[in-house]
Amino acid sequence: MLTVSQREALELIEADDIKFVRLAFCDVYGVQKNVSIQASELERAFTSGIAFDASSISGFGDPSHSDLLLFPDPATVMLLPWRPSRGGVARFFCDIRTPDGKPFSSDCRSYLAETERLLLQHDLCCAFGSECEFYLFKCDENGNPTDTPLDRAGYFDIAPGDCGENVRREICLTLESMGIQPERSHHEQGPGQNEIDFRYSTALNAADNVITFKQVVSTIAARNGLWASFLPKPIADAPGNGFHMNISLVRASDGQVPEDAVNQAFMAGIMAHTPELTAVLNPLESSYQRLGKEKAPDRVSWSPNNRSQLIRIPAADALHQRIELRSPDASANPYLAFALVIRAGLDGILQKMTPPAPCDLDLLQCPEEVRRQYPALPKDLAEARRLLGESEFIREALPAHLFSAYTA
Repeated sequence: MLTVSQREALELIEADDIKFVRLAFCDVYGVQKNVSIQASELERAFTSGIAFDASSISGFGDPSHSDLLLFPDPATVMLLPWRPSRGGVARFFCDIRTPDGKPFSSDCRSYLAETERLLLQHDLCCAFGSECEFYLFKCDENGNPTDTPLDRAGYFDIAPGDCGENVRREICLTLESMGIQPERSHHEQGPGQNEIDFRYSTALNAADNVITFKQVVSTIAARNGLWASFLPKPIADAPGNGFHMNISLVRASDGQVPEDAVNQAFMAGIMAHTPELTAVLNPLESSYQRLGKEKAPDRVSWSPNNRSQLIRIPAADALHQRIELRSPDASANPYLAFALVIRAGLDGILQKMTPPAPCDLDLLQCPEEVRRQYPALPKDLAEARRLLGESEFIREALPAHLFSAYTA
């Protein structure tokens, strides 16, 4: 039996002359996948699911347990504006289930939704605002990516030095037409580097928007003869691509900011667990070429203002308190990253943790004897995986398949 929202989605598909529907999901590393079905098959997808071979998806299983089903989430219906307006294409994010109807344990999107429900049990909600950085590179005459950035502009530069201005505008207008509201966009520090930031939303919606954003950026870049890179360190001697998470904690019952002790404990939990979370927040070998350089932190510290710290508390009024976690990079799976950050913060609340004293030093420039006073983030992916594998907190928090995928 179809729910009201499912019927509304079907009516939208019919009214907008949609002929193809993409059923989208992510592998355990946050890489978007999809299967396209005819619009006439959507009702069956809602009620019975669409089967696919999970053994071909990273971290999903082996050929002996390969049958999984995609069930579209009707609340995520979105028209793809770069496809034809007549006979167009819509996209749904999907829940993944096993043939017996149970949630699939490696479905990171469902894991994030479960984490939000866990937080709600403590009368708390988390809102996320993402800052996503990316590089634009030129392509050769055959359309293949080169290592030549689009421009040589710097932070907040303008045209004509900033050659990405029109591309960013097109990205922002496309996102707006899809119902996603960017807050600001600008040229970043690196040559050809750009940043687009988003308004706060629930963790699940924010993660969906990050995945959509990456698809839009890559699509618009290709339409302009360019290649977009979200790699942590695409140019060795230039700033890396960060994925800064702005996190705001509120009480679910009244939408107000909780007492300061709760916010402090939440931040303390994130700080305490970040070293063992780093394999998820920074999952590539090149992630560790970014940390410890150009304001990307490599120590566990916080500050009200200093942008070289792991956590910064930006200036805000009492109704908009937030923390900015600065270590994650743009290769992270946003569903898994948001979920584990929430669980780390919740653990801080439950354990009544207190954060260390703030640090207003630029630790990246300090002598080593000063830096040693602050816990270090892993120096490479092997150490990060080891810390994750030794963490009882993460072993208890993560489903076994996801734990294995990030420790293998």
